[in-house]
Amino acid sequence: MKSSKVFGTMISELDNCFARLPDYRRGVNTQYEIKDAAVAAFSMFFTQSPSFLASQRLLQKRKGKNNLRRLFGVEKTPTDTQIKNLLDLLSPSLLYPLFSVAIKMLEEKGVLKNFQSYDAQILISNDGTQTISSQKISCQNCSHRQLVNDKTQYFHSVLLPVIVKAGEPRVLPLPPEFIMPQDGHEKQDCEREATKRWVHRNADALKGWMYTMLGDDLYSNQPLCETFLEAELNFILVCKPDSHVELYKTVDFLAKNGLVEEVEELYWNGRYYEKHTYRFVNEVPLRQESPLLVNWLEIIITCESTGKKEYHNSFVVNRKVTSENVIPFAKDGRTRWKSENETNNTLKNQGYNFEHNFGHGEEHLANFLATLNLLAFLLHTLLDLLDEQYQVLRKELVTRVDFFNDLRALLRYMVFDSWDGLMFFMLRALEIPGYT
Repeated sequence: MKSSKVFGTMISELDNCFARLPDYRRGVNTQYEIKDAAVAAFSMFFTQSPSFLASQRLLQKRKGKNNLRRLFGVEKTPTDTQIKNLLDLLSPSLLYPLFSVAIKMLEEKGVLKNFQSYDAQILISNDGTQTISSQKISCQNCSHRQLVNDKTQYFHSVLLPVIVKAGEPRVLPLPPEFIMPQDGHEKQDCEREATKRWVHRNADALKGWMYTMLGDDLYSNQPLCETFLEAELNFILVCKPDSHVELYKTVDFLAKNGLVEEVEELYWNGRYYEKHTYRFVNEVPLRQESPLLVNWLEIIITCESTGKKEYHNSFVVNRKVTSENVIPFAKDGRTRWKSENETNNTLKNQGYNFEHNFGHGEEHLANFLATLNLLAFLLHTLLDLLDEQYQVLRKELVTRVDFFNDLRALLRYMVFDSWDGLMFFMLRALEIPGYT
């Protein structure tokens, strides 16, 4: 029975981090540890089962033991209400070091290098998304908008940076940055400001020109580009004509004078040939009279036989574009869409229920729980990359739904001494060669 000990290592790191969470209670009722409340909440996200704690109480009553204690190390199981009360005062930033632990583990195992893109760059795709919303419940960290019916909608949003690579189906979540009211600011917070804070928060770990920031048209503005450059970050950002009128006037002028270079290639997509046309020019102003010069590239994909346009996009980058690198630059720029497909879609529609209100609280609860959910997503990804037993099971139980349905059923009715024991039981029950 082979195991990479990924689950045990990460649970140990979680336990150490949660043990350092501050305890703000001043009364005498301290029956439950803050650590146990955090681990218990994490276990629900990891098993993708809101009823996991209730099922473990029943197991404890019937068998005198339970999986919450055996697998996650929780001594006393708090109720959902107790968990919410204990975690509400805790900032999600207290959990951010765990993301670095996971990335370091991938680096030590030699897996992080598999996420390197052109010129050994690590691509970080950025996108904001809404988590929860309500017209009735709000907290001090809510944003708000007025609806057409004159009612107020309160909501939480978050910036979700992830490491991506073209052709790699998995993404690696990095510490989030919550979009919420900021002290001393009258205007509502926004994705751009959250991105600046995220860069400043992580500047020491990111500097050195080893990372490339990806983003949609919202990011291709001078203040954000300057923020990236000051932090020694490269960028490849979507740049649309309607929001960059002066830049495109410059590009059109240069094109008319034969100063915009062009590269073409034919690509067989498995059914027919596509013609990929790339145009690029260096050192154009991002906006009128801007001191910031960027390099522009465009990709147009057409069907070779019919001439029908199938894709068209353009980007601004900080690195010089040449006929040798324009194709990989465009490929990396297009990888930004993994933020929507492999991140937001997975979190919202593949069992994590990221838009579900697991608990709003009065201060940090909603954001703290969202961060625990992201950590569960990250641990699942680590297992998928590093744990042989998990990999074999996921290959046999192809869909995520099948795997977690089986996992929840087993944990509801049986108690396992370890994660390895649970994995081996599933492998043996499925009669997979080498595990029977």
